[in-house]
Amino acid sequence: MSRWKELPAELHPDVHQLIVRLRRLRDRSELSTRQLAAKTGYSAKSWQRYLNGRSLPPGEAVEAMARVGGDDPHRLLVIHEIAAQRWAEGRAIATDAPENLSATPAHTPTEQRPYGRHLRAAVTAGALVTALSVSAALLLAVRLTDARAQLAHERSDAVAAAPATVSESLVPVIYTCRLEQRDGRWYAGLSRTTAIPLSNTHVGLEVAEAQCLLRRAGTAPGEIDGVFGPKTRRAVELMQKQNGLVVDGVIGQRTWQALRKASPK
Repeated sequence: MSRWKELPAELHPDVHQLIVRLRRLRDRSELSTRQLAAKTGYSAKSWQRYLNGRSLPPGEAVEAMARVGGDDPHRLLVIHEIAAQRWAEGRAIATDAPENLSATPAHTPTEQRPYGRHLRAAVTAGALVTALSVSAALLLAVRLTDARAQLAHERSDAVAAAPATVSESLVPVIYTCRLEQRDGRWYAGLSRTTAIPLSNTHVGLEVAEAQCLLRRAGTAPGEIDGVFGPKTRRAVELMQKQNGLVVDGVIGQRTWQALRKASPK
């Protein structure tokens, strides 16, 4: 478990919640900062700023972290959308504060005091109207994000993300299989997919999940490195042959189902 620095006290609770979730996903992935950068496409320095609350990560970085950590990217993006609103509001307040202070002189001449009182009253009224407008907008935004979250949850099982492929920047990683059985299906703690197609050159958590299940089924794919190479393909073909499936070396929906229900040989 990483030893994280304490987040800045001025962070809004919604922003704080997002960063804590990202930190947990980073811990779950057991990746170093450089490995995380290689898998997500964002530099190690950028991730240091994101995870220490110095800057807000973009939505693409949040989605990449969700996939690396085995979380639902749609739900995490909803949290990010709310955090982005709070982050923007905080920056707007910080920008306006010096202007409001400078607008009121430290020593106001006697003949200008009535005007100053009227000005302050007008500013207060304007601020109240702005606050009410912002509150209404935020309420609408929260309802919209809730609706998006519900829709994303309904589609999450039907929409499969395309797995990454082998590249020169790939950093070797050895994953740990945490096998458990739920509702008659086996899982290795890396991905819960039952439909994402995998074949040669694909990499990532889904491949590592399949490798764990192949090893459990008695068709060892070699190291659990998340890389779909020749050894993994031969293990898939043997498993397909043993289960009466089409032997093509590709993990499709039927092969996933067989892996989830396979008994050890």
